[in-house]
Amino acid sequence: MLGSILILAYAPFSWAQLNWRRVDSGFGRLPSGLQIYKTTDSLNGRPFVAYCIVANLKDRKLEFTTQVGEGQRYTPSQFYEKEKQPLLVMNGTFFSFATNQNLNAVMRDGKLVAYNQPAMQQKGTDSFYYPTRSAFGITKHRGADVAWLFTDTAQRWPYAFQERPILAKGTNPDPSFADLNTLDQWRWWKMQTAIGGGPVLVKDGLVRVTNEAEQMFVNGEKDLHPRTAMGYTAKRQLIILVVQGRFPGVAEGVTLAEEAKILADLGCVEALNLDGGGSSCVLVNGKETIQPSDKTGQRSVPGVFIIREQPKKKKK
Repeated sequence: MLGSILILAYAPFSWAQLNWRRVDSGFGRLPSGLQIYKTTDSLNGRPFVAYCIVANLKDRKLEFTTQVGEGQRYTPSQFYEKEKQPLLVMNGTFFSFATNQNLNAVMRDGKLVAYNQPAMQQKGTDSFYYPTRSAFGITKHRGADVAWLFTDTAQRWPYAFQERPILAKGTNPDPSFADLNTLDQWRWWKMQTAIGGGPVLVKDGLVRVTNEAEQMFVNGEKDLHPRTAMGYTAKRQLIILVVQGRFPGVAEGVTLAEEAKILADLGCVEALNLDGGGSSCVLVNGKETIQPSDKTGQRSVPGVFIIREQPKKKKK
C-alpha cells in the first residue's frame, strides 16, 4: 500500500476512509527519502487533522537517532536548535513532571541512555507491577522492530519479548529480570537507535492494542486525545503518525483503537503509541505539523526521536 505513496507524488490518495495529500512543499527542502502527508477528513463523524511522515529506512542519506535532556526537559523547538536543525524532531517517551525522568527506554548509538520504569506500586498495597513496556528500534543495518522490554541498568542491552508483554507482580520495588518469573522466550535487543512508549497498536499487520498488559491507559480505550505513534512497513518504510486533538469542532483526537486502525491501514507490520496529549509534537525542518494542544504551545519533554541528513563526505 505504501508503494502508492512513492508513485502518486503530490496527487491525493486514500488509505481506507482517509484521504491524504502530500504537503512537502510547506516544509522547505526535503530529501527524496522523506515525504509528508496530511489529512483533514472526518474520522467516524468527527473533525480530524493528522500528518503522516514516511521515511525510507534504507536511505543511507538519512540518519535516525535520539536525544535526551540529561535531567532537563526541552521543547521540540529547543531540541531542534540544540541538535543543529535536523530534518525532523518528534516527542517520544512518557516522563515524570516531578523529576524530568524518561519513563521508557531510549537508545542512542547502540547504548541505553534512558530506562523503563521498573516497578509500579499497586495502590494501598505493598505489591508492585513489573510491566514490560514497548519500544521501537532500528538496528545498525537499518532493520526495524517493535518489542516489549525489560531494562536493567546493570545490562548493556534490554531484555526483549517479541510475542507478548509480560506483566509480573512482586514485592521488590527494584526488580531484576528474575523477578519476572517467566518462561517466555526473550533475546537481547541490540538496537542502534530506539525510543519507548506504549502500548503496542499493531502486531503482524493486525490491530493488537496491549494497553492492559502494559498497564497503560487501562479503561481508557475510548478516550480521545492528540496522539504520536510510529511503526514500519514490510518494505522498511518508517511511518510516523501525529494526530491533532483537544480542539472541539476542529480536531478532537483519536482513541487508541482508531490510531491502531489508521496505522494498520498505512501498511504497518508493527507499530506503537508514544506519549500523546499535550506532548504530541512533530517538527519538520523546525516547523510544526499539528498544533500542540497545550495553551502555552509546545510542551517540554526529556527525550526525542530525530531524523537528520547524513553529512556529505568531504572529497580528498
